Amino acid sequence: MDFSEAYTDRCSSVGHAARRGDIKSLKKLIKKGYSVDVPDNRGWMPIHEAAFSNSSRCLQLLINTASSSSYIKSKTFEGESSLHLAAKSGSSKCAQLLLQAGADVNNVTNGEITPLFLAVESGHEDVVKLLIKNKANVNGPHSYSGWNPLHQASMMERVDIMQILLESGVDKECEDDFGVTPLFIAAQYGKYDSLRMLILNGANVNCQAKDKATPLFIAAQEGHEKCAELLLSKGADPNLFCNDEFWQLPIHAAAQRGQRGVLALLVPVTDRLCDTGKDHLSPVYSAVYGGQKECLEILLMGGYSPQAQESPQYGFKTPMCMVFQRRNFAMVPLLMKYGFKLSSMYLIKCLHCTNFSLFRYFLNRRSPLPSKEEACKLHSSELQNDYEEWLPYLLLAGLNPLNLLSEEWVRSVNGDILNFTLEFTNWKRLPPAVDQILSTHANTSTWIPPKHFGSIPTLLHVCRLKIRSLLNNGCPRPDDPISQLALPPCLEEFLHYSDVLKAYGITLREPCLENELEDLNQEND
Repeated sequence: MDFSEAYTDRCSSVGHAARRGDIKSLKKLIKKGYSVDVPDNRGWMPIHEAAFSNSSRCLQLLINTASSSSYIKSKTFEGESSLHLAAKSGSSKCAQLLLQAGADVNNVTNGEITPLFLAVESGHEDVVKLLIKNKANVNGPHSYSGWNPLHQASMMERVDIMQILLESGVDKECEDDFGVTPLFIAAQYGKYDSLRMLILNGANVNCQAKDKATPLFIAAQEGHEKCAELLLSKGADPNLFCNDEFWQLPIHAAAQRGQRGVLALLVPVTDRLCDTGKDHLSPVYSAVYGGQKECLEILLMGGYSPQAQESPQYGFKTPMCMVFQRRNFAMVPLLMKYGFKLSSMYLIKCLHCTNFSLFRYFLNRRSPLPSKEEACKLHSSELQNDYEEWLPYLLLAGLNPLNLLSEEWVRSVNGDILNFTLEFTNWKRLPPAVDQILSTHANTSTWIPPKHFGSIPTLLHVCRLKIRSLLNNGCPRPDDPISQLALPPCLEEFLHYSDVLKAYGITLREPCLENELEDLNQEND
């Protein structure tokens, strides 16, 4: 069904003639006594049909035939007068006839729209001039949203109509219901010529909407690079607070929305207080939040800290914490490249979300190992099922196995995990407290230790423990210190616990590569 149909079955014969511009038929119908004020089911009368169809001769006849002046002001069900319809269709001749007959140039529709606004919206320059010449009010709101014709002309980039309005005394700082000015509209929609004209006419480049957003902020958010560059060159302040909800600048909008060109303009001119200041927000968070890897690199290359300050707005201590929450793992290598300092907290986060690839990536980049308090809590059922994915790597990286052997941990883990952990100890010289925990556990559970735990460890094993202890003496861990020693391959494998790994059926995986972190992002998508 075509809902643009004019409901011809409900339109009067007079209305049909006016619509067609058929002056001969219209004269005959009027002469026969047909009424000129019968509305159709849209509320349209013949005068509306003639005005909208640019049928000036028919319109003049209808005006002359009307019994009262109220006919000129009659409205459709949507509140449109014949002058509204003439302005919308661009019929300057019809508009002139209606104005001469007494039509109200500033009348509004049900949506509070004026004829001038409709003429601007439809791009009819001649009608705009005519209406203004006939005292159309150029100021104040002209639509239900509070827009002025200058807003509309700015969005349409009709600089010819803008010039007419500005010469007619329109307020260049007029605001709609949201406090938005025509200049703001030009920046929002990337209308460079409109923006330039308004600036040349003295419009404020640092105006702010009711939510504190500025033209530069909205241009940055929408990625209008030329507009942002023009605004900056004309004094737009990149450090003007731009959000009612929390502290935010144009640089944050560009970073979060992936607007690389605008971001490159903003990095050198934005006050670095946003990178370190208390209660402020680093744009690094914005780039991570938006998953904008290239924007993150622009910021880091520009000197923004990968560590950043704590973000009370988002509730994260560091950008890396946000990476975990947003699962934007492709950001990890960039943060690391530019000097992010790992802590054991991130290893624990990897294990809590069973992200073993990222766990190995962090370990391979010499992350600090979990503390005793952190380590003894690693006994969830998910981690038990996949212990070969994380426990061997922690122990081989130098985690003291005694840090695991708390009463709670021993009681919670299965026998394989406990036995594997004890392989990294001198099981005959355990601290008395640990020895007591194991004895109690053996008596109260189904745990079965391997037979060799009943014997004194071999000299080879004791030497292995000693060598590994010397290499992991609390100093920062180099990349695999054992491999850097000039040792026969068989001895190197022994120090890497190849015999124990084989006995427990564990095959170590290679460290996670950066492209694997990209894959983790894709899996999340």
